Amino acid sequence: MSRLTRPARLARLLRFAVVGGVNTLTFYACYLALHPWLPYFAAYTIAFLFSMVGSFFLNTYFTYRTRPSWKKFLLFPLTQVTNYVVQSAGLVVLVNWCGLDTRIAPLLAAVLAIPFTYVVSTRILVPGGGVSTAVGGVEGGTGGGRTGDDGRAGDASRRTGEDGGHTGDDGHTGDDGRTGDETQPVRSGGPV
Repeated sequence: MSRLTRPARLARLLRFAVVGGVNTLTFYACYLALHPWLPYFAAYTIAFLFSMVGSFFLNTYFTYRTRPSWKKFLLFPLTQVTNYVVQSAGLVVLVNWCGLDTRIAPLLAAVLAIPFTYVVSTRILVPGGGVSTAVGGVEGGTGGGRTGDDGRAGDASRRTGEDGGHTGDDGHTGDDGRTGDETQPVRSGGPV
Protein backbone atom coordinates (compact mmCIF):
# COMPACT_ATOMS: atom_id res chain seq x y z
CA MET A 1 0.00 0.00 0.00
CA SER A 2 1.35 3.41 -0.85
CA ARG A 3 2.16 5.76 2.02
CA LEU A 4 0.49 8.66 0.22
CA THR A 5 -3.23 9.19 0.02
CA ARG A 6 -4.84 8.90 -3.38
CA PRO A 7 -5.09 12.72 -3.83
CA ALA A 8 -1.42 13.09 -2.80
CA ARG A 9 -0.36 10.41 -5.31
CA LEU A 10 -2.39 12.14 -8.02
CA ALA A 11 -0.81 15.50 -7.14
CA ARG A 12 2.65 13.94 -7.35
CA LEU A 13 1.82 12.35 -10.69
CA LEU A 14 0.64 15.72 -11.99
CA ARG A 15 3.85 17.39 -10.75
CA PHE A 16 5.79 14.62 -12.53
CA ALA A 17 3.87 15.39 -15.73
CA VAL A 18 4.63 19.13 -15.43
CA VAL A 19 8.33 18.40 -14.88
CA GLY A 20 8.21 15.99 -17.79
CA GLY A 21 6.72 18.70 -20.00
CA VAL A 22 9.39 21.23 -19.01
CA ASN A 23 12.10 18.60 -19.43
CA THR A 24 10.75 17.57 -22.82
CA LEU A 25 10.71 21.18 -24.03
CA THR A 26 14.29 21.66 -22.79
CA PHE A 27 15.37 18.44 -24.46
CA TYR A 28 13.57 19.28 -27.69
CA ALA A 29 15.02 22.80 -27.90
CA CYS A 30 18.55 21.40 -27.43
CA TYR A 31 17.86 18.64 -29.95
CA LEU A 32 16.63 21.08 -32.59
CA ALA A 33 19.59 23.39 -31.97
CA LEU A 34 22.06 20.51 -32.48
CA HIS A 35 20.15 18.70 -35.26
CA PRO A 36 21.45 20.82 -38.19
CA TRP A 37 25.10 20.16 -37.29
CA LEU A 38 25.06 16.60 -35.95
CA PRO A 39 23.57 13.27 -37.00
CA TYR A 40 20.10 12.96 -35.45
CA PHE A 41 21.09 10.28 -32.95
CA ALA A 42 24.15 12.24 -31.70
CA ALA A 43 22.01 15.37 -31.30
CA TYR A 44 19.44 13.26 -29.46
CA THR A 45 22.02 11.81 -27.05
CA ILE A 46 23.62 15.16 -26.16
CA ALA A 47 20.22 16.81 -25.63
CA PHE A 48 19.12 13.84 -23.51
CA LEU A 49 22.15 14.09 -21.22
CA PHE A 50 21.73 17.84 -20.79
CA SER A 51 18.05 17.57 -19.95
CA MET A 52 18.68 14.68 -17.54
CA VAL A 53 20.53 16.96 -15.11
CA GLY A 54 17.66 19.46 -15.15
CA SER A 55 15.18 16.63 -14.69
CA PHE A 56 17.00 15.42 -11.58
CA PHE A 57 16.75 18.78 -9.83
CA LEU A 58 13.17 19.46 -10.90
CA ASN A 59 12.05 16.01 -9.78
CA THR A 60 13.81 16.11 -6.42
CA TYR A 61 12.66 19.61 -5.46
CA PHE A 62 9.26 19.86 -7.15
CA THR A 63 7.85 16.40 -7.93
CA TYR A 64 8.98 14.38 -4.91
CA ARG A 65 9.70 17.32 -2.58
CA THR A 66 12.88 15.83 -1.25
CA ARG A 67 16.40 17.15 -1.04
CA PRO A 68 18.91 16.23 -3.71
CA SER A 69 21.92 14.27 -2.54
CA TRP A 70 24.98 12.85 -4.22
CA LYS A 71 23.56 9.36 -3.66
CA LYS A 72 20.33 10.25 -5.48
CA PHE A 73 22.24 12.14 -8.18
CA LEU A 74 24.46 9.14 -8.84
CA LEU A 75 21.48 6.75 -8.85
CA PHE A 76 19.27 9.01 -10.97
CA PRO A 77 20.90 7.96 -14.25
CA LEU A 78 19.49 4.48 -13.53
CA THR A 79 16.02 6.00 -13.86
CA GLN A 80 17.09 7.49 -17.12
CA VAL A 81 18.56 4.24 -18.46
CA THR A 82 15.01 2.92 -18.69
CA ASN A 83 13.89 6.19 -20.23
CA TYR A 84 16.80 6.22 -22.67
CA VAL A 85 16.27 2.61 -23.77
CA VAL A 86 12.52 3.04 -24.29
CA GLN A 87 12.95 6.40 -26.05
CA SER A 88 15.87 5.20 -28.17
CA ALA A 89 14.03 2.10 -29.32
CA GLY A 90 10.96 4.21 -29.99
CA LEU A 91 13.03 6.76 -31.92
CA VAL A 92 14.64 4.15 -34.15
CA VAL A 93 11.33 2.40 -34.79
CA LEU A 94 9.50 5.65 -35.50
CA VAL A 95 12.21 6.96 -37.86
CA ASN A 96 13.38 3.79 -39.60
CA TRP A 97 10.25 1.64 -39.65
CA CYS A 98 7.42 4.17 -39.58
CA GLY A 99 9.17 6.86 -41.63
CA LEU A 100 8.37 9.62 -39.11
CA ASP A 101 10.32 12.87 -39.49
CA THR A 102 13.45 12.96 -37.30
CA ARG A 103 12.33 16.31 -35.86
CA ILE A 104 9.01 14.89 -34.61
CA ALA A 105 9.89 11.31 -33.62
CA PRO A 106 11.69 12.23 -30.34
CA LEU A 107 8.52 13.84 -28.97
CA LEU A 108 6.40 10.76 -29.57
CA ALA A 109 9.15 8.48 -28.21
CA ALA A 110 9.30 10.63 -25.04
CA VAL A 111 5.55 10.26 -24.47
CA LEU A 112 5.81 6.48 -24.81
CA ALA A 113 8.49 6.37 -22.09
CA ILE A 114 6.59 8.36 -19.42
CA PRO A 115 4.99 5.47 -17.49
CA PHE A 116 8.25 3.54 -17.28
CA THR A 117 10.23 6.58 -16.13
CA TYR A 118 7.68 7.50 -13.44
CA VAL A 119 7.84 4.09 -11.79
CA VAL A 120 11.63 3.93 -11.77
CA SER A 121 12.03 7.58 -10.65
CA THR A 122 9.68 7.04 -7.72
CA ARG A 123 11.65 4.01 -6.59
CA ILE A 124 14.95 5.91 -6.63
CA LEU A 125 14.02 9.42 -5.48
CA VAL A 126 11.59 8.52 -2.69
CA PRO A 127 13.15 6.91 0.40
CA GLY A 128 11.88 3.36 0.71
CA GLY A 129 10.94 3.35 -2.97
CA GLY A 130 7.73 5.25 -2.33
CA VAL A 131 5.96 2.08 -1.22
CA SER A 132 5.50 0.54 2.20
CA THR A 133 3.58 -2.47 3.33
CA ALA A 134 0.72 -2.37 5.78
CA VAL A 135 0.94 -4.68 8.77
CA GLY A 136 -1.97 -4.89 11.18
CA GLY A 137 -3.69 -1.97 9.47
CA VAL A 138 -0.91 0.48 10.34
CA GLU A 139 1.55 1.53 7.67
CA GLY A 140 5.19 0.78 8.28
CA GLY A 141 4.89 -1.04 11.60
CA THR A 142 2.91 -3.17 13.97
CA GLY A 143 0.82 -2.34 17.01
CA GLY A 144 -0.04 1.29 17.71
CA GLY A 145 3.27 2.90 16.70
CA ARG A 146 4.51 3.78 13.26
CA THR A 147 8.03 3.65 12.00
CA GLY A 148 9.58 5.83 9.35
CA ASP A 149 11.77 4.73 6.48
CA ASP A 150 14.75 4.92 8.78
CA GLY A 151 13.26 2.38 11.23
CA ARG A 152 12.62 4.95 13.98
CA ALA A 153 9.30 4.98 15.75
CA GLY A 154 7.74 8.40 16.03
CA ASP A 155 4.63 10.26 16.98
CA ALA A 156 2.07 11.49 14.50
CA SER A 157 3.25 15.09 14.75
CA ARG A 158 6.56 14.19 13.12
CA ARG A 159 4.77 12.82 10.06
CA THR A 160 1.77 15.10 9.87
CA GLY A 161 3.51 18.38 10.43
CA GLU A 162 1.34 19.25 13.45
CA ASP A 163 4.34 20.89 15.07
CA GLY A 164 4.46 23.41 12.23
CA GLY A 165 7.47 21.89 10.47
CA HIS A 166 7.43 20.90 6.81
CA THR A 167 6.89 17.21 6.29
CA GLY A 168 8.21 15.74 3.06
CA ASP A 169 7.27 12.45 1.45
CA ASP A 170 10.01 10.80 3.47
CA GLY A 171 8.22 11.49 6.78
CA HIS A 172 10.80 13.88 8.20
CA THR A 173 10.01 17.44 9.20
CA GLY A 174 13.16 18.72 7.55
CA ASP A 175 14.14 20.57 10.74
CA ASP A 176 17.08 18.28 11.49
CA GLY A 177 18.77 18.60 8.09
CA ARG A 178 18.37 14.92 7.22
CA THR A 179 17.15 13.86 3.80
CA GLY A 180 15.82 10.45 4.82
CA ASP A 181 18.64 8.66 3.03
CA GLU A 182 20.70 8.13 6.14
CA THR A 183 20.79 4.71 7.73
CA GLN A 184 19.74 4.89 11.37
CA PRO A 185 19.84 2.10 13.93
CA VAL A 186 16.52 0.69 15.07
CA ARG A 187 15.82 2.02 18.55
CA SER A 188 13.90 0.07 21.14
CA GLY A 189 11.77 1.39 23.98
CA GLY A 190 14.33 0.26 26.59
CA PRO A 191 17.92 1.24 27.32
CA VAL A 192 20.34 0.86 24.47
